[in-house]
Amino acid sequence: MSEPAVVVGPGRARPGDPAPPERAPRRRRVPLGSRLRRDWQLLAMVTPGFVVLLVFSYLPIAGNVIAFQDYNPYLGDSPWAAFAHSNWIGFGQFQLLFDDPAFWDAFRNTLAITAFQLVFFFPLPILLAVMLHNLLSSRLRGFVQTVVYLPHFFSWVLVVSFFVAMLGGAGLLAQTMRDAGMQPWHVMTNPDTFIVLVTAEAVWKDVGWGTIVFLAALSTIDQHLYEAAAADGAGRWRRLWHITLPGLRPVIVLLLILRLGDALSVGFEQFLLQRDAVGRQVAEVLDTFVYHFSIATGNYGYGAAAGLFKAVVGLVLILAANRVAHLLGERGIYSK
Repeated sequence: MSEPAVVVGPGRARPGDPAPPERAPRRRRVPLGSRLRRDWQLLAMVTPGFVVLLVFSYLPIAGNVIAFQDYNPYLGDSPWAAFAHSNWIGFGQFQLLFDDPAFWDAFRNTLAITAFQLVFFFPLPILLAVMLHNLLSSRLRGFVQTVVYLPHFFSWVLVVSFFVAMLGGAGLLAQTMRDAGMQPWHVMTNPDTFIVLVTAEAVWKDVGWGTIVFLAALSTIDQHLYEAAAADGAGRWRRLWHITLPGLRPVIVLLLILRLGDALSVGFEQFLLQRDAVGRQVAEVLDTFVYHFSIATGNYGYGAAAGLFKAVVGLVLILAANRVAHLLGERGIYSK
């Protein structure tokens, strides 16, 4: 005789079924007041930086509203009154901006310089960091780091003056070539080589400073991996390819994404100082365009439209690059 069927309800377990996993106890939420009293030292430490970031980075975002106005700062006794009395023109400033050939010249120059520096400048701090990391003498490493870090603290006026003294028409290179009976090169005033010149200046100034992050990442790689690879017969290049570069890859991806987000900002002082020497057609970038066509002329809404365009393009580039990083298995600058 068969056993009677056992009717099991939706909330009842069958005999022999595994027990449901126990739920982890919910963490007790610490009250806000307790957390403030507990972490007040850390909060006090970050407060000055937060205030600077708020005042100089986040509050000015509200000023982007003038990109949609025919803004006149003289319409009121205060900036708020000028906002209130300026006429709203919608996307009129953007239409003028996109119809301006000078804007597109600056846009193309900015993208060309960014692409050139991504290829010929971005890898150099990685290479220099690997070379410094492999130096056995700590004193020699510290001396080289000091020497290559020092130009970062020079102003662009000093950097450009140094290059003029070395490569200018009356500089050391030109005088040496004249003494040798050769025709001197016009390096500082040649529009065809301007992109190489500004990249060389950026390399001399910032390549050492850019190694700091990569040296920090190299210090986190387990040295036992190198020892094990050497014991297995891996040479220096194999250890570099299979241990060093994979250890640097997350940092490289992160900095590359951030650089792409800042692709339309290649600098201001460096190009402003050399714009007249080579001409606006090759030296005008978006930052100098905003200065000459907006701030210098008093058309602040026009410059705000150009700045807002830069910000939107940078945001799109960051999101796209971060999405590509996720598809390639990297974390990027944020993860879901």
